[in-house]
Amino acid sequence: MRFVYSHFPINVSLAGTDVEIRNFLGERRVRRLPLPEGVTYVRSADVKDQIELSGNDISAVSLTCARIQQSTNVRHKDIRKFLDGIYVSEKGAIPEE
Repeated sequence: MRFVYSHFPINVSLAGTDVEIRNFLGERRVRRLPLPEGVTYVRSADVKDQIELSGNDISAVSLTCARIQQSTNVRHKDIRKFLDGIYVSEKGAIPEE
């Protein structure tokens, strides 16, 4: 999943078993989303604003990605101009070594 922002950088971190989204559109509100059992959260080291969610249960991983994306929907603004959010950038199976 990639972070897209124009002015206020989005901060995403793992706090226990919750994913915390801070500073979305400059808001002080902290969005907390539970991370289901079996889903792993990894902050990408090579790409600046990217997280990777993986796990064996595809429904749990896709549900977590959908909840993260829906929690950053822009409401009451023109969505053609305010493109900020966290979006799914790539899906697929993890390649075997």
